[in-house]
Amino acid sequence: MSSTWMPERNSSNDDSPPRPSELAMQNLNSVREAALNLLREVESLRRAHQVPDEKLGLHEEVQRYEIELIRQALHRTRGNQRRAAKLLGVKVTTLNCKIKRFGISLNEYEGDWGVLA
Repeated sequence: MSSTWMPERNSSNDDSPPRPSELAMQNLNSVREAALNLLREVESLRRAHQVPDEKLGLHEEVQRYEIELIRQALHRTRGNQRRAAKLLGVKVTTLNCKIKRFGISLNEYEGDWGVLA
C-alpha cells in the first residue's frame, strides 16, 4: 500500500486548461484568420497604389468602394446575405441585386465557417 497522496482530478473543474487538440484548433483558426486578413490588406494596398491608365470618374470610384464594402460585410457575416444587408443598411433584395450586378462570388465566403466574425 502506497502512502503517497495524489490529489483527485475533478473533470468538471472550469479552471482546467483546454485539451491540446482544442488549443491547436484555436491556434490554427487564429493563424488562418490572421493570414486571410493579411492577404486582404495586401490586396487592398495593391489596388490603392495602382495608377490607372486613364482617369476614373466618380461613378467608377463609388462602384469600386461599394464592392469593397459588400465584400467586407459578406466576410464579417461569413456569406450570410441577410446579416450583411443589415450591416450595410440596405434591403436583402438590393444587396442580392448588387452582388449579381458586380459579379461578386459568394464561393469565397463558404469556407470561412471556422473564422469568427
